[in-house]
Amino acid sequence: MKNILIPTDFSNNADHAISYALNVFKCERANFYFLHAYADEVYGPYHKVDAETFEKQKKTIADDSEDKLNKLVTETQTKTHNPLHKYEAVPAFESLVDALNNFADLKNIDLIIMGTKGKTASSKITFGSNTVQVFKYVKCPVLAVPDQYDYSQPKKILFPSNYMIPYKRRELKLLDILAGEFKAEVHSLYISDFVDLSHRQLDNKKFLEESLPHARLSFVTKGVENRAKAISTYITDHKMDLLVMVNSRHSFLEDMLYKSTIDEIGLSPTIPFLVMQNLSR
Repeated sequence: MKNILIPTDFSNNADHAISYALNVFKCERANFYFLHAYADEVYGPYHKVDAETFEKQKKTIADDSEDKLNKLVTETQTKTHNPLHKYEAVPAFESLVDALNNFADLKNIDLIIMGTKGKTASSKITFGSNTVQVFKYVKCPVLAVPDQYDYSQPKKILFPSNYMIPYKRRELKLLDILAGEFKAEVHSLYISDFVDLSHRQLDNKKFLEESLPHARLSFVTKGVENRAKAISTYITDHKMDLLVMVNSRHSFLEDMLYKSTIDEIGLSPTIPFLVMQNLSR
């Protein structure tokens, strides 16, 4: 049984992510939790009102959140008719990051699936601010789905790595399950001019291989160049369906996430992007 958490702001982007999630797990038993975090809506516009007015506004927004979530659950059940799936509405008077972290711990969530942008995000950016915050601070695997991406089975998965990270078995298990379910190729891409690996790299590479027994795993080395460009080019040239990266200290992904804007580094994947968190949970 998979526990899947899907944050929503009731935008088309969020609905698109829900549709992708239902397709990915359509043949598996899964609990889907639709979460709307509304603390920012309460605090944002009402800084200078009295306590009574604030509480009224808070209740109005809370009731609206619950009504929209219940409607979303009902509509999803009506459209899918999948006996393997269960749905639950989760209104949360918290910030998005806190709500996701707390609920992930409470329900032992396996994966968070969300859109790359929310209702207010510019079409010129790759990831909205909420998505970047979730990538950076939520201690759970996060799968971001571009709003223009039409669902196709993830038959080809790109996993760039420098083999310096001691992977976590739980998250590699998630990747192995996805690869096994779709009989997918996993391309482990190493960007370096050095062919020889250190003992640490060899151990981590071996652990990766042992942890993905159901994947059609291959190892690819490309010479050093702009890493974002190398990844984007590989995605296009090899028609990849899913990009997977690990967020950890001193990693390429961490560097990308801490730029003043994520687009400065030039990685603009047009395919779903799974971020695995090498953080304590």
